[in-house]
Amino acid sequence: MSKAPTYTCTACGATHRKWAGRCDACGAWNSIIEEAPLSAGPKPLGPRGRQIPLSDLATEEEPPPRAGSGMAELDRVLGGGLVPASAILVGGDPGIGKSTLLLQAAASFARRGLKCLYISGEEASAQVRMRAQRLGLKDAPVQLGTETALRDILTTLDAERPALAIIDSIQTMWLDTVEAAPGSVSQVRATAHELVSFAKRRGVAVIIVGHVTKEGQIAGPRVVEHMVDTVLYFEGERGHQFRILRAVKNRFGPADEIGVFEMTGAGLAEVANPSALFLSSRDAPAPGSAVFAGIEGTRPVLTEIQALVAPSPLGTPRRTVVGLDSGRLSTILAVLEARVGIPFTGLDVFLNVAGGLRVTEPAADLAVAAALLSAREDVAIPRDMVLFGEISLSGALRPVAQTENRLKEAAKLGFTQAALPKGSKPGAAGGMKLRGMADLAAFTGEMFGAG
Repeated sequence: MSKAPTYTCTACGATHRKWAGRCDACGAWNSIIEEAPLSAGPKPLGPRGRQIPLSDLATEEEPPPRAGSGMAELDRVLGGGLVPASAILVGGDPGIGKSTLLLQAAASFARRGLKCLYISGEEASAQVRMRAQRLGLKDAPVQLGTETALRDILTTLDAERPALAIIDSIQTMWLDTVEAAPGSVSQVRATAHELVSFAKRRGVAVIIVGHVTKEGQIAGPRVVEHMVDTVLYFEGERGHQFRILRAVKNRFGPADEIGVFEMTGAGLAEVANPSALFLSSRDAPAPGSAVFAGIEGTRPVLTEIQALVAPSPLGTPRRTVVGLDSGRLSTILAVLEARVGIPFTGLDVFLNVAGGLRVTEPAADLAVAAALLSAREDVAIPRDMVLFGEISLSGALRPVAQTENRLKEAAKLGFTQAALPKGSKPGAAGGMKLRGMADLAAFTGEMFGAG
């Protein structure tokens, strides 16, 4: 007995039991199409595949060769350089600098002997040339193409055989075998599959630019992120000159690695020491400021966490967070009130990570609590102190990983003391004075005389 057909929305990918003029999930009109079911019944078995003993891989397989770009921050995020036949997906907000970054990367690879092809589906060739001239890249040996038909693009790639192909962007590409508009779920999934398959089959490294939704996720089906080898996000605030290239997935290197760039009039400039740059504008000690020693991938990064606490004229106080998870802030405020006895009722709380960096690791809990308490009590934290540690719901401070690397980075930048959880393994702390705390109440009492 044959299966009933299914109906899929080409805009959001939602499935329906019957056809409708409007998708209930995303509200798009005339976007639901019928998908033929898989035919039922037994199928003949295919030929037996070849198996290789796992023990033989240690002698047969070698690490993949890598091509360096000359941009140390980009190579760091890629895991050491570009791997042949790899597929890389780059996402970011509109106007954040994705095209600028990839044009500079293409020029750097090309000047090192790699044949690079940059295909733009969003801009005309004259616009790309104007950007290259502004960035000082007009003499770079990069081949430029403007095309949106995927069949023509694959034909060009097959004929040119570049080492690197950059597709800007996947939402503008269309495949004539898919009856859907460019940018729809069906088109994005199909075009991404064709590009990744071509990269693996022909040994061409492909970098695909993807648009993001208003929530900051790459637009289209999540299956695209599973198809590719590496997923990079280009982050930053419009009001800040800093840009963060973050690897959230990497089959050839560490995930959560970051590269730091600074947007200038001549393009993106690499930042070799982001800690010094993020802390360069610190003035005299002020209430509400705490320096957090964090780890981004394999790199220790020091950032300033700023807090402001003020009486609220509203019935429901405001909680505004930039660069941190708002749920984590609510948890820390609840622990401060329940375990330490310091309420924030009737107070507006504003929290910000300086420089536009986004902090995600729980090790920032202690620095966040210190900034909040400093702002509330109007007591400045010593200028030469760094803080890190995870806060549990019981109020205890838990040790975090890579304590020694955090302390070494802090000592290199002139910090002389650190507040950290009791029981941490500091290793060679570089002569810093360590103040181990068992719980949040002990930290509050020693630092602010409260609790």
